[in-house]
Amino acid sequence: MLAFALSALLAVLAGAGLVLQQILNANLRAGLDSASWAGVSSYAVGLACMALLAAALRDPVPTAGVAERIPWWTWSGGLFGAAFIGLAILLVPKLGAATFFALLVTGQMLASVLFDHAGLLGLAQRPVDLPRLLGIALLIGGVVLIRR
Repeated sequence: MLAFALSALLAVLAGAGLVLQQILNANLRAGLDSASWAGVSSYAVGLACMALLAAALRDPVPTAGVAERIPWWTWSGGLFGAAFIGLAILLVPKLGAATFFALLVTGQMLASVLFDHAGLLGLAQRPVDLPRLLGIALLIGGVVLIRR
């Protein structure tokens, strides 16, 4: 139970960090007068932090042979991260942080239920059921309430 509580707390803190990151990125966009350079700056700092983490953990650099065995599509995660950062930089100032993240979580839940239902990309198949549909409806209702 303690392990779950710690994991849940870290997940909540990660979510709060995402909000803070996007507000900082929106401010950086305003300061630089460029959404793209704000995104580049955000990724540069993130890359530096991940490189320091890899060095601190002494993770070996993957070999070319290992990289070749990984399916091509697994390398596309950064594309979706860049789309998220770019859209957040543009939309947080327009929608507000609460509305943007309410919509973001709704999109994540819709996609998650679809991916689980179809068992896509190696996930175990988990059919859509009434509680999941109710959860989606409540998320959409939450967006409506937050938007007001």
